[in-house]
Amino acid sequence: QVQLVESGGGAVQAGDSLRLSCVASTAQFSDYTMGWFRQAPGKEREFVAGIRAFAGNTIYADSVKGRFTISKDDAKNTVNLQMHSLKLDDTAVYYCAAGQNIRVGIITRDNSYSYWGQGTQVTVSS
Repeated sequence: QVQLVESGGGAVQAGDSLRLSCVASTAQFSDYTMGWFRQAPGKEREFVAGIRAFAGNTIYADSVKGRFTISKDDAKNTVNLQMHSLKLDDTAVYYCAAGQNIRVGIITRDNSYSYWGQGTQVTVSS
């Protein structure tokens, strides 16, 4: 069982930056592909960014490409999501997710991940 704890959410203005972090409770963190998802009120949960285990290649939703950066620190059991140029549409609860043996083709699917954090709220206002 892997526990994931997110932090770093908050209320910001459009154009601001935020950095989300997620710490995982596993000694085999390097084995896990990590993802960030978000869910806005009244909407379905959607993929934001993912980073694959070992290879470290990253993938982003089109809506955040060029503004968000995902990074993984295996030594600290941490995955981060650096968010720049935040928009009103980025307002959501952001969830960290972990899974093993996730192929590139399904890294964007939430059912590819076995473990989820409780989420952290990001609110962007004008």
